[in-house]
Amino acid sequence: MAADHDAPARDVPTTESSSVNNEKAPLPEYTENVALESAGWDEQRTKKLLRKIDSRLLPFLALLYLLSFLDRTNIGNAKLERLTQDLKLTGLKYNDALGIFFPFYVLAEVPSNMAMKRFRPSIWIPSIMVAWGICCTLMGVVTNYHGLMAVRSCLGLAEGGLFPGITYYITMWYRRHECGFRMAIFFSAATAAGAFGGLLARGILEMKGVGGYNGWRWLFILEGILTFIIAIIAFFAMYDYPQTAKFLKPEEREEIAARLKRDRSSLADEFDIKYFFAALKDWKIWVHMFITIGVYTGLYSYSLFVPTIINSIGTFTPEQSQLLTVPPYVVACLFCISAGWFADRLKQRGIFMMFFMGMAIIGLIMLMATRSPGVRYLGCFFLASGIYPNVPQGVAWNGNNIGGSLKRGVGIAMHVGFGNLGGVVSSYLFLSKQSPHYYQGFGTLLGCQAMAFVLSAFMTIYLRRENARRDREYKPPSEYTEEERIAEREKGDNATFFRYTV
Repeated sequence: MAADHDAPARDVPTTESSSVNNEKAPLPEYTENVALESAGWDEQRTKKLLRKIDSRLLPFLALLYLLSFLDRTNIGNAKLERLTQDLKLTGLKYNDALGIFFPFYVLAEVPSNMAMKRFRPSIWIPSIMVAWGICCTLMGVVTNYHGLMAVRSCLGLAEGGLFPGITYYITMWYRRHECGFRMAIFFSAATAAGAFGGLLARGILEMKGVGGYNGWRWLFILEGILTFIIAIIAFFAMYDYPQTAKFLKPEEREEIAARLKRDRSSLADEFDIKYFFAALKDWKIWVHMFITIGVYTGLYSYSLFVPTIINSIGTFTPEQSQLLTVPPYVVACLFCISAGWFADRLKQRGIFMMFFMGMAIIGLIMLMATRSPGVRYLGCFFLASGIYPNVPQGVAWNGNNIGGSLKRGVGIAMHVGFGNLGGVVSSYLFLSKQSPHYYQGFGTLLGCQAMAFVLSAFMTIYLRRENARRDREYKPPSEYTEEERIAEREKGDNATFFRYTV
């Protein structure tokens, strides 16, 4: 797979319908009721082109996120294998080590997306991978609490740019209602990381005593080395944007640019700081941020503590608990991908998110209301299947509704960054003194899911009404000329031809 490492274009004002180049990728906004294919491109040929792009991009992107999620959550597996005893993590020290990751993770997200806009994915993404691979390996050689805290801080700073960066990157290749399914496939790697991580941990932890190290050290060392190797490959394997992708024929590059133009119109694409402030002042992005912190608090609580939770609901050995974490992740992965496909097909987001929030609430009630190990373990399936699909659904929903390239990049980073502060909250929800029932932790997650449900319902109603208002007051988006769209190019999602995804 040959990467495309052309020099970045000079930063000049462009529109989102401009030709796709390195940082000037076309991110025009969606318009309804327009032809989806150019002359000479029928539906079957377009599907073949999308499959070609999918096959070149998605497997590798999913692998990158699998490694990212594995390297940030493997500490939960290590906890069951003498991590806390060897490093003398008494009291809240283990929770501190979990929580310190997230402020630095959040701190990196907005600058990282702006840097990727300024430079190129094939340089930026592998570079941060090298950094976090080294950090993960170093976690295997720390000797005390302070060393663990320092390395976890650096790991958060290094990993912070991947998820918002790849999310932004996907929007540079696909039409708006094609992104959700691709983001779901990409994020399904997180569920795969949970399943794969449990199996991998079960095997690596058997290396206890090799080189004088306990098994938890080898878990960090080997997974960090694996990330470093894949990062070096990524420098040569990642593509930048369609206009420079060598696996595409010239006519295919033109068709991708044309599809994005028809789908999203002609909003501004230049690097201008005013679009950064436009994102900060958009109240809709802030509502999505609070939805996301509700979702992500559950996400990180589950991924960091599920080995501990499962270990507490029955008389399981640590090895059995590692293996029992796998089935809920597998089911959640299936829900994640299928929900992405159906949401794209129906062009709906809010209703899907509310459905899965309801599923998570059922799972939490099952975990809180009974002491039956079987019922509580089934609750883990409901909880995982309700939480994981809403991560790609939420970021696709927010990203779909932000007009303008840089504003979208900043808005996605704000969305993901604020949501990841939920990781700080989750780090202190499941304390050892609350075992085995963890009522405080599960109750907090129940409140987070309820908040997210109410805000999602509010946004769904508001966006439907706003679309209806624009339909009443302005002409259909398909009737706007290119000149009329360009006249509103700096208005973003406030342009009169813009319609929201609900």
